This record gives sequence, structure tokens and C-alpha cells, in this order.
Amino acid sequence: MDYNKQYDFYLSIVENEIKCAFNSLKNVPDLLKYAMEYAVIGGGKRVRPVLCFAVAENLGVDLNKIKEFAFAIECIHSYSLVHDDLPAMDNDDYRRGKLSTHKKFGEAYGILAGDALLNFAFEYCLNKIDFDKKDALALKLLAEYAGASGMIAGQVLDLQNEKNNLPNEKILYDIYINKTAKLLTAPLLIASIAADNKYFNEFKEFGLNLGAMFQISDDIMDVEGSLEEIGKTPNKDSGVDKLTSIKVFGLDGAKARLKEHYNKCLDLLNKINANSFLKEFTEKMYLRKK
Repeated sequence: MDYNKQYDFYLSIVENEIKCAFNSLKNVPDLLKYAMEYAVIGGGKRVRPVLCFAVAENLGVDLNKIKEFAFAIECIHSYSLVHDDLPAMDNDDYRRGKLSTHKKFGEAYGILAGDALLNFAFEYCLNKIDFDKKDALALKLLAEYAGASGMIAGQVLDLQNEKNNLPNEKILYDIYINKTAKLLTAPLLIASIAADNKYFNEFKEFGLNLGAMFQISDDIMDVEGSLEEIGKTPNKDSGVDKLTSIKVFGLDGAKARLKEHYNKCLDLLNKINANSFLKEFTEKMYLRKK
């Protein structure tokens, strides 16, 4: 199966699980459910759940055993975007080429929809029929990587370092590893846990490099992209004077760092005998323009 067909195959499983998940929601106010669905359905490339399935297949794991986790990861990612777009955070009117959730439903409902998505992610996994010890370990890792010592820690550091006039590479990477890389690494490690921790450390290092590459690419697109290309308002980072790879390294320096992380990713993929899909996925992530 070629890359695009394989991606579409994984995507079809993700989309089906998203529909099943929202169909399972009961006794939820209509407005809240609409806002939750709006934030998740019909947008995004589903990078994280696709990665989860790709690594699982590479390790010989039955995809049905992790589909609830693939949904949960997308749910948590979507909630983080809803809250990122709020006026108190990045204050963005657009996400994935459409009005951000708080602009569509109002700020209060945006906050509540994000809260509900975070809780729903864990509830959906815990309702898994054959939930076992591996699932418990995977859910613990997801909570850690998405929580106060993971993604949220990165968001706090990101906010604290706006208008930082002393660009600091260590702080920059603390932000990138926590805010972005950990939620990209979680799906890899969840698949590894399902395979009895096979290549766990290698996938962890790969995920952190992939996440840094992803965020640096975002920084570059924020400078060079348009609303039509990237689906959100360009030049937002410089507008609020965020600490970014552009600010620390300059545009050319950021592009050089992007390539360094890409090469590290390729080295790690060779060590774990990764399939062609994971290699092409990484290349497309490196070359992406949106």
C-alpha cells in the first residue's frame, strides 16, 4: 500500500472512532456537545492518532487494541487548541481554516468545551471493554505527558517567556519539548507499551526530535505562511513577541535546526527498523508548508 492510501486507511479508523465516541455521549447539553464536536470533527490531519496506528502496526500490535487511545490523544490535542485560541492565551480567531471554538460559541462555552474534551478523553479509554494493565500504564503516560509536567508546563513556560528580551535556547527547548513534543511522543509510546515496551526509549527520543521539528516548522510557517496556507492567523508569534526559534536562531538558523532534528529522526528510524510509512511521514513533516 502506498503512503497516501496507508494514511487514508489510518485516518478512516480515526474518523470512525471519533463518530463512535461522540455517539456514545449521553446526557450532555446540546450546546456543549455541538461545541465539543465542532472542535474535533472535520478538521486537522489527525497526525497524533495516525502516528499511534503507524507505530502499532510497525510493532505488530492489533490496531483495535489502541483505537480508544488514538481518539483520546486527538481529543486532548483538540481541547488544547480550543484553550490556546482563547483571549487569555493566544487570542486567535481562526483554527484549521474556520472560526476558533470560542469565536463560534462564545468564550465561556469554549472554555467548557475544552474542559469537557479533556475529561471525555480519559472517560472513553476507561470505558474500553478489555481495559488491562497495559492500558492503565498507557493512560498514566498520557495523563503525565498532557498534564502539569508535560503539555501544560510547556504552555505556562510559553506564556511566561513572552516579551523575553534575552533569547534562551534552553528555555526555548523546555517549551517545545513540553508544549508540543510530548503530545506527539505519547502516541508512539502508547503503541510501544501495547507491544511490551518494544523500542520504548528509541521511540521516545524520536518523538521528542519530531516534536521539536514540528514546532520549529510552525515558527517558520508563522513567518512565511498565509491564512489560506496554514489555516490560522500568520505572524501571531511576533505580534505578541513570543520566544520562538526565529527569535533565538534567526530564520536561517531555525531552518538549520529543523534539518538537524530531521536527520536525528531518520537515524532513529533506521535503528528501529521502521517501515517506509514512518520514514515518509517524517519527511513530509519536515517539508510541510501547512
